[in-house]
Parts: sequence; C-alpha cells; structure tokens
Amino acid sequence: MSLADPARIDVRGTLECGDEVAIDVNCVFEGRVSLGPRVRIGPNCVLRNVTVGADTEVHAFSHLEDSQIGKRCRVGPYARLRPGTSLADEVHIGNFVEVKASRLGAGSKANHLSYIGDAELGERVNVGAGTITCNYDGAAKHRTVIEDDCFIGSDATLVAPVRIARGSYIGAGSTINKDTPAGQLTVARARQVSIPSWKPKKKKT
Repeated sequence: MSLADPARIDVRGTLECGDEVAIDVNCVFEGRVSLGPRVRIGPNCVLRNVTVGADTEVHAFSHLEDSQIGKRCRVGPYARLRPGTSLADEVHIGNFVEVKASRLGAGSKANHLSYIGDAELGERVNVGAGTITCNYDGAAKHRTVIEDDCFIGSDATLVAPVRIARGSYIGAGSTINKDTPAGQLTVARARQVSIPSWKPKKKKT
C-alpha cells in the first residue's frame, strides 16, 4: 500500500488492502473497508463499510457508505454512494451523482448530476445528466427498472414504479410514468409555445 502522506489518513475500523493500493491525503475509513489490488483512492474521501474491487478508482471528495463496488469502476469526484448500492464491473459514477439502494449492471454509466434511488439498472445503460428516479410518493418508496442497453436522455424524470424496457431510448427532458416498449424512442414533453403578445412586467417606480 502507498500513502501520499502517512500523517494524513484516519482509520476508524478495519482497512484491508490488496497489492499496489494507493491512498491520497485526508481520507477517512470507517467500519470494515476492503480495497482490492491496484485500487486508487483520491484525496478527501470517506469510505464506511465498503468493498472495492480491483483496479477501481475513487476520485476526490467522494462519500461511500455500505456499498459494494466491482472491478475497474470509476467513482467521483464528488460522488455519493448511499447504503444498499451495488456496482458491477466497469461502472462509472461521475461528479455530483448520488446512488441509493440501487444496483447497476456491468458497463453502465451515470457520469454527472443525477440521482438514482431504489433502482435496478441492467448492463450498458447510459444515464444522461440531470436524470432522476422519482422513487418516493410521500408515503412509500417504489422501484425503477431500467433493462440492458437503454439510453436515458439528459434531464429525464422517471416516476416509479416504472420499467424501461431493453434497448429503450428516452428523449431528453421527458417525464416517464408508464412502462416503455423495448427498442423504441419514447418522448414525453409538453409542446413548446411562444406568445408574441407577452410583455414582461415592469417594476413600479
């Protein structure tokens, strides 16, 4: 194991490391943490009860808790994995992405600015920026299922319970509250309207 600065690491439980693990400064490890061979942990990360597979990189300022991470994954910077998260091999979780009680299949990606909660993602799913799963109706949590090879356009809202069938494409800006057919493009947007007679209100002087 290689430490960027042995004076700036905080282990508050058990830390197990494989060969050639590299840990940058100001990282906190709580509970039981296991890092596989050649894992790299960037600066200012917090890991609590986490298992990380070989050759995975966790970038700066990421917070991982009660999660399982596969091999050759990339997490962060500024990512949050909450309890019940499971990432298969070669999954990418990017900056300002939060994942909770969800499983992501091999090769799936959510690279920026998304919330994935109570969801099941298959393999090779691409989640566009600003996508959220609406998992809570005010009384109960519901699950979102996204099958293999789906493409979720930016700023999509998936209202659970809902199933996005294999090979679906979701148009950017869509709100999806019904199951989609496999292999088709689904778009759910209000029609764009311009009002030529509209004038902005003026402040009283």
